[in-house]
Amino acid sequence: MARISKNRKAVIGKYNLEKEYSLEDASKMLKEITFTKFDASVDLDVRLGVDPKKSDQMVRGVVSLPHGIGKTVRVLVLCTPDKVQEAKDAGADHVGLDDYIQKIEGGWTDIDVIICTPTVMAKVGKLGKVLGPRGLMPNPKSGTVTLEVGKAVKEVKAGKIDFKIDKAGIIHVSIGKASFPAEKIRDNALEMIQTIAKLKPASAKGAYFKSISISSTMSPGIRIDTSSIAGI
Repeated sequence: MARISKNRKAVIGKYNLEKEYSLEDASKMLKEITFTKFDASVDLDVRLGVDPKKSDQMVRGVVSLPHGIGKTVRVLVLCTPDKVQEAKDAGADHVGLDDYIQKIEGGWTDIDVIICTPTVMAKVGKLGKVLGPRGLMPNPKSGTVTLEVGKAVKEVKAGKIDFKIDKAGIIHVSIGKASFPAEKIRDNALEMIQTIAKLKPASAKGAYFKSISISSTMSPGIRIDTSSIAGI
């Protein structure tokens, strides 16, 4: 019989796997059942009652989390020379065009977000095979293809993230760190959930939110009672 660790016993004593908790209680409990020695990420999983195979039920959007995600976001801006200084002044980690396109073609993807101007999309589009599978391809809908590169960089650095539903009908997204106070975890989760609620496809039938759970990197998921969340 497998031996139950001390931390596992502590989790079992605090947490009921079958119970649904209010978002506020779940945010507090998450901190109590997270025992990693590193600052674990806080993840939100939202299962929706839509069919992602249908184009009119693809749920995708952007959200600016009020407290950021708790990590440094590495931003690359691909642009023409007239936008270089604007991007640098806004805090972009890498700025350029042809030299970075060559690096990416060679396999370099040591970045979290790519922002580009519409004028260079013809060149950037050729990188689809490399950037697409990694979720790094710039997209006008997410605000990463824009002439306002300075504004876009600042928003991403402040906690603006892009999200979309996967093939299983689930939106999985990191919303902060376990070191955040419970109130900040709750605020970020609420902003994310309410944003998803606003994106409900007109063609979706039945319950839109099937389940919501919150977890840290190595903790079990805590089920959230959707009736406890205003605005959904």
